[in-house]
Amino acid sequence: MDFVLNWLRANSGKIILVVVVTVVAMIAARVTSRVLDKVLRRSQIPNASIFINLARILIWTLAVTIVLKPVFGVNPVTLFTALGIGGFAISLGLKDSIANTIGGFQLMFSHVLQPGDVVSISGVTGTVTDVTWRQTVVRERNGNTLMIPNSVLNTTALEKYLPTNESQVTIPFTAKPGVDMDALTDELLGKIDESAHDLISDEPKPMIRFTGFSPSGTTGNIIAYAKPGVALSAVTDAIARDVSASPMFTDLAASGSVAAKDAASR
Repeated sequence: MDFVLNWLRANSGKIILVVVVTVVAMIAARVTSRVLDKVLRRSQIPNASIFINLARILIWTLAVTIVLKPVFGVNPVTLFTALGIGGFAISLGLKDSIANTIGGFQLMFSHVLQPGDVVSISGVTGTVTDVTWRQTVVRERNGNTLMIPNSVLNTTALEKYLPTNESQVTIPFTAKPGVDMDALTDELLGKIDESAHDLISDEPKPMIRFTGFSPSGTTGNIIAYAKPGVALSAVTDAIARDVSASPMFTDLAASGSVAAKDAASR
């Protein structure tokens, strides 16, 4: 017991220093994280977790540096030199992770990707939700989450969409020759509102665009815009099922319904 008390008396200053530095580092890390999060939200810099994590690491590195010499008697310069040599050897085995981290900085500082961007990568389309140390998180419209290594994004073709373009559904059709275009437009818009009102956005509104003529009749597209979180295929299915039986359609391939073909042949 006396040994413990004597040790505590002899090292009380060091213990107090470690406790104080630890508490200050914890408070500083928490405050810095909150402030940095608010600043990134208001500025043009992407609000990504990589910046907050980096700030925390810097704060704790500084805290360790402060207590090394007075508490443990270790010269920080000597330690960091040894860590540098060891770090070089470790980096050879972690080259992919390092490439992903550097890639994350490149993506954000160059403003190539930011949370909220709608992108298409290798045939996958979704919304960027975060850029972390190693990967970029993309959420697809159907709810699936895709984790893409940052190093891959720097070497892969990437396409950014306007939100309206990403949500656009286009359904081609062919109407009977000589059809009244205004009447067809009114009929199709009415059917779209009935069948897909809960699936499509109020703005932009659905539209009918005629694209030309063919031996089978007048060609055109039904264009609608899905609400966030609604699968494009669900909108296509709902509209196609309702409008396919229109007597103004002329061929099965365009309308998708045997009933439409029978009606057109009468």
